[in-house]
Amino acid sequence: MRRTLTAAVAATVAIAAAVLPTGPAAGEPARTADPAAAALAALGAPPGETYTVLRTVTDPDGRAHVRLRRTMHGLPVRGGDAVVHLDPSGRATRTDGALPVPPAIGTPRVAAAVAARTARDAFHGTVTEVGRPELIVDATTGGRLAWETVVQGRAADGQTPSRLHVLADAATGAVYATDDEIRTALGTGRTIYAGPVRIDTTPSGTAYQMIDPSHGGNRTCDMRNATSGPCVLFTDADNLWGNYTTTDRASAAADAHFASAKTYDYFKFVHNRSGRTGTGAGITSRVHFGNNYVNAFYDGVQLTFGDGIGNVHPLTSTDILAHELGHGYTDAIVGLVYSGEAGGIDEASSDIWDAMVEFYAAAPGDPGDYLIGEEADIFGTGEPFGNLFDPSLDGSSHSCWSVATPPADPHVSAGVGKHFFFNLAEGTGATVYGYSPLCGKAADVTGIGRAKAEKIWYRALNVYALSTTSYANMRAYTLAAAADLYGSCSIEHKTVQAAWTAVNVAGVTVCGGP
Repeated sequence: MRRTLTAAVAATVAIAAAVLPTGPAAGEPARTADPAAAALAALGAPPGETYTVLRTVTDPDGRAHVRLRRTMHGLPVRGGDAVVHLDPSGRATRTDGALPVPPAIGTPRVAAAVAARTARDAFHGTVTEVGRPELIVDATTGGRLAWETVVQGRAADGQTPSRLHVLADAATGAVYATDDEIRTALGTGRTIYAGPVRIDTTPSGTAYQMIDPSHGGNRTCDMRNATSGPCVLFTDADNLWGNYTTTDRASAAADAHFASAKTYDYFKFVHNRSGRTGTGAGITSRVHFGNNYVNAFYDGVQLTFGDGIGNVHPLTSTDILAHELGHGYTDAIVGLVYSGEAGGIDEASSDIWDAMVEFYAAAPGDPGDYLIGEEADIFGTGEPFGNLFDPSLDGSSHSCWSVATPPADPHVSAGVGKHFFFNLAEGTGATVYGYSPLCGKAADVTGIGRAKAEKIWYRALNVYALSTTSYANMRAYTLAAAADLYGSCSIEHKTVQAAWTAVNVAGVTVCGGP
């Protein structure tokens, strides 16, 4: 879930109209103890615009990458983020983002009350609350003045919660985009899927609670097949949880508790991020949600899992949980707009994380693979509902980029990013995990392995990506990340290029490649 565009942010710094000096006199090495100040000075902005420093990533060699958010005449700017890259001396070497918008934004012709009614009408399900419309500037559409209204309720299935952001043109009142904060996926103790695993719990008197003190206080609780009301924390007298089947409600809980710990460890020890917020905090997993509920979701605060068809296929497998929690990590490090190709890259990232966490977890009952949700059997056919080696096998996802990709649903356009990642890690053609087809006349790709591929994807998101990142952008960002990590024109660098070509995402050719 992304924070709302109108959420308060600290340390807003106004930028003067004139471009501020970015370094010392010629021949004198630049020195700055404050990368944020250097980034703000390097940006420059017209009167009325301000930038907020969100966070800074500093590399071991002293380079810094400062992420900022923009407001215009006091209004939040959707897609207004920028990243300024500084060398070890503090000189700005590159700026990404800061989409151009007209200097004048005008005034709304449509009243807030009208925008609220329009937003309510755009919600498909049961509405419980319509928030106060807020004016924003939408840089993703060229600087359109828009009303953003958050409508809360339950989706058309009557069970899934929804917090829908509705964007309406402030001049015409027409709704032109919606974005739900609740990220859903269709549809590991003695677990149902992971097998016999060790999970961390907390002693409480003569019993134990499903609270994980080793992973930020992760908690797992039972919704008792309701969609509202309290979620009851799992407790047990002997610290043995579940019986490998759905006849014991703790079996699914043990799966979720195990998976949330492994996801926490994966990001901490592979990517050096402590919890999704970076503060070490864990998350609550709510299991047994709803009745015959074939879904799972992350709502920005907690994870929730249904029990699937007939309440006998809980969606608590490692890959599904890692997918949902992966949204939390991706949201925290970049906050991709959930529409267009950026939304597809968001979904692709979650499927990449679910596969990588599954390999990392190495559960005895659920070894790593590039299939998605095969254990939960959401269709009742024994088949997975997705994969990374040829996403189009699900009947709708795009394995190759085309002009139909940008407007596609994020779950559909995600296929391009997933297929790229598989090619980068495992290569094209016949592999031990599945057959990865080439797009068009692209050359075969030999993979560089998961360990390198996952580092490249994470760094591209963490250091370079913007909220409105497209696949063409992601090609450039992963190339930059590969050059940073493994060297310009390294095998890894060249393979990133080849893997994008293999999914028909074009761009500038590097290092004399094909």
